[in-house]
Amino acid sequence: MRKRTFLKLSSAILTTAAIAPLESCTSPESKSTRHNWAGNIDYSSENLHEPATVEELREIILKEKKIRPQGTSHSFNGIDNSTAGFVRLLKMNQVVSLDETNMTVTVQAGMRYGDLARYLEPKGYALHNLASLPHISIGGAIATATHGSGVNNGSLTTAVQSMKVMNAAGELTEIPATVHLGSLGVVTEVTLKIQPTFQLRQWVFQYLPMSSLKDHFEEIMGSGYSVSLFFDWASENINQVWVKKKVTPEDPGDAPKDFFGAKVAPKDLHPIETIPAVNCTPQMGVAGPWHERLPHFKMDFTPSAGEELQAEYFVPKANGYAAIEAVYALRDKVSPLIQITEVRSIAADNIPMSPFRNQDSIAIHFTWKKNWEGVRAVLPLIEAALEQYNVKPHWGKLFTLKPSVLQSKYEELPEFKAIMKQGDPDGKFRNEFIDKNLFAS
Repeated sequence: MRKRTFLKLSSAILTTAAIAPLESCTSPESKSTRHNWAGNIDYSSENLHEPATVEELREIILKEKKIRPQGTSHSFNGIDNSTAGFVRLLKMNQVVSLDETNMTVTVQAGMRYGDLARYLEPKGYALHNLASLPHISIGGAIATATHGSGVNNGSLTTAVQSMKVMNAAGELTEIPATVHLGSLGVVTEVTLKIQPTFQLRQWVFQYLPMSSLKDHFEEIMGSGYSVSLFFDWASENINQVWVKKKVTPEDPGDAPKDFFGAKVAPKDLHPIETIPAVNCTPQMGVAGPWHERLPHFKMDFTPSAGEELQAEYFVPKANGYAAIEAVYALRDKVSPLIQITEVRSIAADNIPMSPFRNQDSIAIHFTWKKNWEGVRAVLPLIEAALEQYNVKPHWGKLFTLKPSVLQSKYEELPEFKAIMKQGDPDGKFRNEFIDKNLFAS
């Protein structure tokens, strides 16, 4: 696959207009009351800015010596933390334009995927995929290669045609799709590729034998437009298989009586079966629009009480089942700490700093109980078990890989760091996470 270069496009300045000082866009909050989505990180500064316009954003960037972009705070490892201050674009959340000729939509970076879906669907359009939560912001999600599932579906960043980024000098530049890690500046607008709308049916199957998964792994993961496995490592079965299938004229709308030894669930289920499914998207084969089936959870509810930690690791799809087996050997240590594991597939891309660059991947996601001491002890064991498969961690979730090991997995890292330096020579947007994981030896 041809190596993607992205350095040249980063120098196209769109505007450098100066503005008068503004004070109204700063809203300090106590660091004791601001924390991330899961509540495992208390933010280290109370200096929060929430601009409503590009002009306000520029004034903030020019005024602050250090500042860190934030999305909807759905990270678990401090990638969006800062000791100096934050800028959050949730007030910049509108559709800028819809280009029906070229099949793109341009949005402000603070827009949430669920809100964009509600704009696109009545007009007959869709995105190719969504994450399990529709509550996350577009600028934040593409920063860390957030993804859904599907053997033919790339991460959410693969829908990006271009994005506008404000650098440390207050200049707007335009760059192509990049997993930007919040470190190239502040993303203000994103142009996304769209497609005609479509409908899906969602079926849940229970108690898939592990032996069936071993013998039919690729067939199972490819059995729908989007497929997820949920299990807790406590038995010889996969607890649930969520299969989201496109509705076609030939589709009879019936679930198979036998799904590789698993049986169709008799009712809607939550991935953690003891939790009511009221906040999950409809199942039982009821057809519905893409944005009401691709996520696991509905838009109109609070997605978490905060009692969890998350980690996620990516391996080549060809090693997917072997990687599950490698973690299964640690079940005595993993199972007591886990709430649920989800396994998904992501198609390869050619995007700088993407974990899926040139590699069809399997994601092994861990939703842990809120026990950091226990989780911190088991993560190195999982990473060691998966290292033979060139494992990569999710940029926004918990991991313990040494910086030198992580850096060795991204051959484009020197070019990415050069672009960081070009737009931010004094490290205004850098934080402890970036300094450690991209620069430390």
